[in-house]
Amino acid sequence: MTKFRLAIIAAAFTLLIGTAVFSWYTSLHPTQNGTVSQVDPSSGPGGPFALVDQDGKPVTEAMLKGKWSAVFFGYTYCPDVCPLTLQSLAATQKMLGDKARNMQIVFITIDPTRDTPANLKAYLASNGFPSGVIGLTGTQAQIDKVTGAYYVPVQKVGTGDSTTFNHGAVIYLVGPDGRVKEFMSKDMAPDVNAEIIRKDMRGA
Repeated sequence: MTKFRLAIIAAAFTLLIGTAVFSWYTSLHPTQNGTVSQVDPSSGPGGPFALVDQDGKPVTEAMLKGKWSAVFFGYTYCPDVCPLTLQSLAATQKMLGDKARNMQIVFITIDPTRDTPANLKAYLASNGFPSGVIGLTGTQAQIDKVTGAYYVPVQKVGTGDSTTFNHGAVIYLVGPDGRVKEFMSKDMAPDVNAEIIRKDMRGA
């Protein structure tokens, strides 16, 4: 079986995971009107946001236009999923070679209380993480809006410094038009993720 066919199968499998994650999220986090956000699920994940990056610079969803983006949600105190995802994306970035110049990696925190711009900046500079990762944070309301728009399940566990989160681990591949094209995962081999990205770049 070719790597291309494996990539297609993996992408389809991850899409099913994404659909299951959204269903799980809606069951865990209903709002007063019975929905998680005002985003129409038929339009797919994504939508407007207003956040700040690790340098304190205000950014909006416009930052996702003009380049390919690998977007995922996590937090700097995450013990395993988030660092493993960043390491997987670092390997994927290397496999893309020159094409990596046209792809940015965007890490959006789900823990804005602790993940200040300065903390994000220090964390993303860690060895083994991809170069040039853009970290985004904001107020709790701003983070709630963007996680709702991307259907990211977030469940807070504990309080204070011991707080952890159960959260979705989907990597969203966003095209230069700002729309989500594919779902990827740290559990997919970096060469498979790289082939998915190359395939979409070729088809754009």
